[in-house]
Amino acid sequence: MPRPARFIDIHVIQSVPFANLNRDDTNSVKTVQYGNAQRTRVSSQSWKRAAREKFQEEIGERALRTRRIGERVTRELAEARGWPLPLAERAGAHVAAGSSIKFELAKEKPREGAEGGTAKKDTKTVVPNKVFTNALVYVPETAVRELADIAEEHREKLESAKDIKKPADKSVLPQAAIDGVLKARNGVINLFGRMLAEVDDAGVDGAVQVAHAMTTHETDVEFDYFSAVDDISQEWNDATGSGHMGHGQYSAGTFYRFATLDLEELAGNLGDDPASVRELTGAFLATFVESLPGAKKNSTAPYTPPGLIHLAVRADRPLSFAAAFEKPVTSSRGQGFEEPSVARLTAYAAQANKMLGSRRLLTSGWTSIGHEDAKHVGDRYDGIEELVEATLLGALGEKTGEVSS
Repeated sequence: MPRPARFIDIHVIQSVPFANLNRDDTNSVKTVQYGNAQRTRVSSQSWKRAAREKFQEEIGERALRTRRIGERVTRELAEARGWPLPLAERAGAHVAAGSSIKFELAKEKPREGAEGGTAKKDTKTVVPNKVFTNALVYVPETAVRELADIAEEHREKLESAKDIKKPADKSVLPQAAIDGVLKARNGVINLFGRMLAEVDDAGVDGAVQVAHAMTTHETDVEFDYFSAVDDISQEWNDATGSGHMGHGQYSAGTFYRFATLDLEELAGNLGDDPASVRELTGAFLATFVESLPGAKKNSTAPYTPPGLIHLAVRADRPLSFAAAFEKPVTSSRGQGFEEPSVARLTAYAAQANKMLGSRRLLTSGWTSIGHEDAKHVGDRYDGIEELVEATLLGALGEKTGEVSS
């Protein structure tokens, strides 16, 4: 009897031109040593965020990750509900201070010449009612309105309450009600998960796992010198030289990208809702494939499509093909790196599936641009939509959303 579907693996070969998709803290290209060769790398967090933003657009739901939830509630109360700003600020602070999460007050340096400006230069003053939670909260965007509703219900208490001025101050709002909102989920959170240990039962194990993307071949980091013209100086012709000079780091290459979706975890997060499992799975498969991090986009516009997309439905465990590129891909003259990368991936897939046993691989398929001879990765489809629909059918059966057995 065939085993039920458990994981959907996503393998992508994608060539990216001169770009810096994901910078480090010094604006440098991220790299990794793999197979004793330097590769350009894009972190999993960066590509996952790009996928999440596109996924939110696709399903029409958004999640909000912030330490400034109180300020967001303040804006809702003041701008959308007509509360006086001082009262709205107090309410927002009491919301942020009222959950199980510890909080701190924002601080700012006194302005020169302002009252108290004789204090030492580095002295910072507490800003009453500007409260940050110590941990990032990650909630459906609708939580802002729900938290504002709690403030509305307790407006009389807030009108007579004291401002939040120090960490020991207590909120007049009910902690259980606020925590209840912070525990709310939507499709984004059910898919990508949430870490929030401070609130009981708020954590959600993500159904998606994303690997760091890296080039299949050795790469060099290039420095790009640039200058900017001062338009007035040019017009008046009264000065020489540029108005600004600088440099940036970039690289180019063919990337191997991998992610996997745990159908069992997603179904557990959603409860008995096979239609939502199907909807969220299909949306993630498409949006992860099409997503691209946006760093330096205005000066590079690196919007290339993938050269090869391979989806595989597995019964027992995910299977990354990153080891196929432990030996860096090399290029013959005029060939480039994408074609040999596709050949390397498909050959490795055949060997890995043979070694592990074909019964673990339930269905697989692929689509590509210009790689007509891709082998060993299942059935060929004309485009992403057809490939995703066939994968959903293989993993979940007909549109009932039931897991095949």
